[in-house]
Amino acid sequence: SPAARGPHRGKPGEELACEHLARKGLRILARNYRCRSGEIDIVAADRDTLVFVEVKERRGDSHGHAVEAVTARKRSRVVRAARLYAASKGLSESPIRFDVVAIDWSPEGPQLRHDEDAFSAI
Repeated sequence: SPAARGPHRGKPGEELACEHLARKGLRILARNYRCRSGEIDIVAADRDTLVFVEVKERRGDSHGHAVEAVTARKRSRVVRAARLYAASKGLSESPIRFDVVAIDWSPEGPQLRHDEDAFSAI
């Protein structure tokens, strides 16, 4: 339930991530793209590069930082979904990049970290 999310009932992490990316000059192309291979939180364009963004949120630091939560299995699902997205839009020749936006919710408010090229498609 939303009330269980703690004191931050403002913008959800994905909204914060989109605002951050837009401030950096990226265009948001899609959110929550789903296909049989998996889901991509945010698809953006950084000039001619397609950027597939995984948003990770953490509350409290009991399990390390949010960026560490993107497992190898999750990465491979994101890569497969990214390829399907690119193919479906006729963009298979475009350069692609995988970013992670990690949001650690703390009593002081959200701490956002953007790791560009956080993992590769290999």
